[in-house]
Amino acid sequence: MPMIANTPKPPYYAVIFTSIRTDHDNGYNKMADRMIELAKQQSGFLGIESARENTGITVSYWTNLASIHAWKANAEHQRAQRKGREEWYSNFRVRISKVEHEYGMQHHT
Repeated sequence: MPMIANTPKPPYYAVIFTSIRTDHDNGYNKMADRMIELAKQQSGFLGIESARENTGITVSYWTNLASIHAWKANAEHQRAQRKGREEWYSNFRVRISKVEHEYGMQHHT
């Protein structure tokens, strides 16, 4: 079921990963699931949202820039990044943004 990340009151940071996949799977889905589980264990992680059609967009949320840099430097994440450049993505872009305002609907269950 699609989920919207439950982020705290701003400011916080968003890492926006936009990608176009190659035709090769070679373990991509398993790796993607593992990276989400690994990210959730990182200090400063706040949440993640992801969608894929022709272009994939994954947004992860973090408390600060130091947390983002630590995640980028994680050894297992670096191996996945390398494989992504070599096999899984024909193109990608990473953007890091500071979230200063947010609004929207909230449903309470």
